[in-house]
Order: sequence, then structure tokens, then C-alpha cells
Amino acid sequence: MSNRQSTALVIDCRQVTRTYSEGPETLTIFSDISLEVSAGETVAIVGSSGAGKTTLLNLLGGLDRPSSGHISICGQDIHKLSEAGRARFRNQHLGFVYQFHHLLPEFTALENVMLPCVLGGMRPGQARPKAEALLTRVGLGERLRHKPGELSGGERQRVAIARALVNNPECVLMDEPTGNLDEQTGEGIRALISELRDTSGTAFIMVTHDMSMARSLGRVLRLEQGRLVQEA
Repeated sequence: MSNRQSTALVIDCRQVTRTYSEGPETLTIFSDISLEVSAGETVAIVGSSGAGKTTLLNLLGGLDRPSSGHISICGQDIHKLSEAGRARFRNQHLGFVYQFHHLLPEFTALENVMLPCVLGGMRPGQARPKAEALLTRVGLGERLRHKPGELSGGERQRVAIARALVNNPECVLMDEPTGNLDEQTGEGIRALISELRDTSGTAFIMVTHDMSMARSLGRVLRLEQGRLVQEA
């Protein structure tokens, strides 16, 4: 992984609003949200259930479209791309980690981590050493051939993090990455995220209910009543 300039703007989100229609009524999830995230920065987004945190994360990842506003990732307005173009862009520039790891159960840890590379057009022979190096880096060098069902919860999440990083993305989006883990295992994941951020220059945006984790990693923003504000 290459170091990046800490001043480079990875996410530029301007006056974004997301509404949904429910019959004759329009439901506003949030409105006029602006957010800038630089390379090597970690931003935690907290807030009550139903506040729209995951919706915002999906917008930032190009998995959903804003009702109005502008979202730029690495200088690209992702919502001007076709669906296929957004998929290619996500593969090249973004990584995703969820509360439930979403690993393919029939694949080994190594095969799961290789998958984004192969989907992006890389030959398996080129993808394998990249995946092996990342799994070793996250402490799973001895578990390459194990399938998800043979790994602990913390190990599965480490595989998911390695998979998110294998294409050297500018930003990794994480939705409750420790929400399904015990406190000790969650602390190990927090330390891993911190180390990877500091050494890779990758930005991390994390939705979490864990305030101690949020505060330990970097900037904390609260999404409440449709507004995104700096947490004191």
C-alpha cells in the first residue's frame, strides 16, 4: 500500500438531502449535509437508531442516490456515472466492511480477499500474493485456507477488512464493524483500523454505536434530526 498526501480530499459531500416518498407524504431522512474527509483521516458517525447513518454511508459509497446535493469521491461525482461505472469505481477506489462480514462461506479466507482483485480484472496469480500479504498483515497468515465457518468472529472481521483493503482504496466505509463482537475482540479491530490508517493513508468512515471506539479513532460527528454536527 502506498502512502498518500494527508491533505488530499477523498470525500467531498455538499448539501446532500435524502427523502423518500410514502404515499402522498415525503419523509426527509436528512437535509443539507456537508462533509469533507481527507486521506488518512478517520471519521466516526454516531447517532440514534433510525437517524439515517447507514443511509448516509450508502450515499457516500454510491450504493444509493441523494435526492439533491453533490457527492465527490477522489474528484469524481459518482452519481454522474452509469450503474456499471459506479460498480467499477467502487471496486477501484472504495472498500466496505459491515457488522456481519458478508464473506462467501464456500470460499477460503484467501479466496474471499482475492475476489475484489479478480472482479476488477486482475489474474488470480497476481491477486494471490496481494491477498496473502494483507491477511498476514492483519494477523491471519496461518489461516489462509480456512473457510469463514472455521474462523472466530474477530477473525472473520479481519478477513473482511483485508478484503476491503486489497485494491488499495482511497476510502473504506464501515457500518458497525465491531457491533457483533465482544469488547476484547472489538478493541483488537479498533487497534487494527488505527494501524492501517496510519500506515496506508487510507481514509476510514465508520458508523458506530460505540462511543469509546469513535472517540479513540478520530473526528466524531453526530447525525440527529436530519443534521450532521461535530460531537463535543
